[in-house]
Amino acid sequence: MIELLKTLCSLDGVSGCEDNVRDFIRQQAAPYADSIRTDALGNLKVFKKGRKETGNKLLLAAHMDEVGLIITHIQENGFLKFDFVGGVDRRVAIGKPVLIGPNRVPGVIGLKAIHLVSREERKKAPKTDSLYIDIGAKDKASALNLVSLGEYGTFVSEPEEFGQGLFKAKAIDDRVGCAIMLELLREDLPLDVTFAFTAQEEVGTRGAFAAAFSVTPQVALVLETTTAADLPDVSPGKRVCAPGKGPVVSYMDGGTIYDRNLFETLRRLAEGNQIPWQTKEYIAGGNDARTIQRTKTGVRVAAISAAVRYLHAPASVGSIADFDNMLKLTRLFLDEMAQQL
Repeated sequence: MIELLKTLCSLDGVSGCEDNVRDFIRQQAAPYADSIRTDALGNLKVFKKGRKETGNKLLLAAHMDEVGLIITHIQENGFLKFDFVGGVDRRVAIGKPVLIGPNRVPGVIGLKAIHLVSREERKKAPKTDSLYIDIGAKDKASALNLVSLGEYGTFVSEPEEFGQGLFKAKAIDDRVGCAIMLELLREDLPLDVTFAFTAQEEVGTRGAFAAAFSVTPQVALVLETTTAADLPDVSPGKRVCAPGKGPVVSYMDGGTIYDRNLFETLRRLAEGNQIPWQTKEYIAGGNDARTIQRTKTGVRVAAISAAVRYLHAPASVGSIADFDNMLKLTRLFLDEMAQQL
């Protein structure tokens, strides 16, 4: 699965512009799908029949989009002003290389020179409007030949394995969930499953609403990532989870209280099959489950996540073993749902 994940993380797919990711996933999924379609918001919905006919009762969801930026103004001197798409920590963006627009024009995020910054300014994270992108243009006319207003930008990060079983890349959030669902699509499934590769999660879980509303499942499992915060300067009480300790099975996060029976089912399956697992020790984050849960008369939701350091940064870090164990636990969950639905 790691090679598939490398390919997915190398694709650009900022919220609202998931086309490259969706096209690749559609190509990979088509040979195994009984039906496949894209809706008006850009969600890719794939239905595959299983050994037990259950129709649309079970939904698996993972979002295709990633955080990035969008061009808002071109200055007379050729520098670009921009805003972030999704929640990006401004402190980690300075000096980072980016690619702009369909032509992937290279640029660098810049900030006022350090010798011009006051002592007070140095104590604070820079505001977005103080940042700019340098694409090497000598003036506005030259810049307009390369980029246009409203074009998206993505961070540059080469996917790679490193350290002791770790993986580094942009967009691990949530290409790992997409990779797991593609792996499952290739397999003989115990029941019918609708796979929703959702759009615009990073800007308010927007795509998930349309996806769930059209499917109307009884149960939904969200495959995601979640912030780890297992770093040296973080107190133990605020370390949400840690890479390498197994998939994260959530009971609650910033947007959802998960179905307790489904939570207990995942815990039982993990412990009964010697799959390491963990849960959140600090309530943080949110995902498509918060929207899916509130669809029509309500949906029972659960989530399996990978603990990932530096979420929404130019490079995130997760554990390859955790990714593999997410896939194993999801397979067991499907077997369980085939008995219950």
